[in-house]
Amino acid sequence: MRADRLLSLLLLLRRRGRLTAGELAGELEVSVRTVLRDVEALSAAGVPVYAERGRRGGIVLLPGWSTDLTGLTSAEAVALATAGSRATSDALGMGPAFSSAMRKVVAGMPEVQRVSAQRGAERVLVTTGGWLGDPEPQVALGDVQQAVFTDRRLRLRYAGRGGPPRERTVDPIGLVHADGRWYLLATQDGAARTYRVSRVQEATVLDEPAAPRPDVPLAELWQQRRQRFWTGLAAYPVRARVRSGRRDGLVAAALAVQPGADVPPADDDGWTTVDLVFADHAHAAGVLWGLGPDAAVLTPADLRAELAERAAGVLAGYRDAAGSR
Repeated sequence: MRADRLLSLLLLLRRRGRLTAGELAGELEVSVRTVLRDVEALSAAGVPVYAERGRRGGIVLLPGWSTDLTGLTSAEAVALATAGSRATSDALGMGPAFSSAMRKVVAGMPEVQRVSAQRGAERVLVTTGGWLGDPEPQVALGDVQQAVFTDRRLRLRYAGRGGPPRERTVDPIGLVHADGRWYLLATQDGAARTYRVSRVQEATVLDEPAAPRPDVPLAELWQQRRQRFWTGLAAYPVRARVRSGRRDGLVAAALAVQPGADVPPADDDGWTTVDLVFADHAHAAGVLWGLGPDAAVLTPADLRAELAERAAGVLAGYRDAAGSR
């Protein structure tokens, strides 16, 4: 464990410059005394690390000293930094380990590769929170990705929803992978836009620098755009009863709980009545049908009738199959 801590201390200094013993102790989750002992150990091993005293003092690594990895191209560095998913690591309870590992790898890269990798990592987000639908082919993804990573403007031939393809020139901000789809976040004439990459029929990287990116993290910008998408959909209110064990999943699949309504605790019989908002009739029908006998629509009547008709058809099919043996 001490060897790992010494390496972490060294790479923190390599990446962030002068740090106080207290700051290092907080980062490494050890005492100040342990940090000072580690600094002495590194110095004795020939690493040019020393303590500066005074008001602006701290622990310092000699400028220019390097632990660079060798043999990494810029493309390899970007691929390495963007391949891992923090969301996956968090889900496995390994978020801190992922962060520590990437800090060590990135800090050990040569300067050019490190800058390229950090820029690429800031511009790609992989998330499970998307919109509606299934994965689609992304024929123009390579060109779109190149424009994002090189800060170049992009000319798209883009087929919008319900309209013919047309050309537009955009300034890329970043790429987001959500639910099997890639989305390009960009500005067009200064206004933020979201483009589904599968709808890009042709992409040309222009020899023009893109406009400066907004001073907002990509994940935050994505959430803003996603919320705007949901808000723009027509609200379809549904009241339903659901088994308590499936309640959270149903609430998550809806757009929202109806304004002014709460999600009550379970009744004595283990069921809960919820008031939710879906995008439209099809959205609500798909979600509630997927819950099978664990949910029952109360209103609206047409949705309740449709699901009842589906269930009756399934039951009749099974009866016919049993009778034909």
